[in-house]
Amino acid sequence: MNKQNYALLQLPPKVEYALVALLEIASQTDNKKPVTISEITTKHPIPERYLEQILATLRRGGLLKSMRGAKGGYVLAREPHAISLLQIVNLIEGEQKTTDEAEPITLEMRIIRQQWEKVDFASQSLLDNHSLEELCRLRDLHLQQGAMYYI
Repeated sequence: MNKQNYALLQLPPKVEYALVALLEIASQTDNKKPVTISEITTKHPIPERYLEQILATLRRGGLLKSMRGAKGGYVLAREPHAISLLQIVNLIEGEQKTTDEAEPITLEMRIIRQQWEKVDFASQSLLDNHSLEELCRLRDLHLQQGAMYYI
């Protein structure tokens, strides 16, 4: 039997863009320099209008602060260690909805859903136990090693 690997839980582009933007903004946390949308889109192939919407969502969710003016841009509202990956995903994608138990389901469907809920819980737990700070650390490690990665 030919074994194929499938990505059951895929990273949505919107979440990936949010993470990339947050990494760029977090890289300026030490010197408190606001990061502009154009600075991010210059380094990464993210549509500017799309990024504006993503950053607005992150700002409304309390992860970013925006600063107006010539030297304005975005800064983190919290330290990177205090921002879990689950918080980011939930802000960008919205909270996961549970299935409606009122609908009639078969025994097989119930068993499948129970197992899938375990997978969902495990993935949420994993995301909740990892922070933006860890992504920053990994990025810095790769930069120190001189590795170049392209998306």
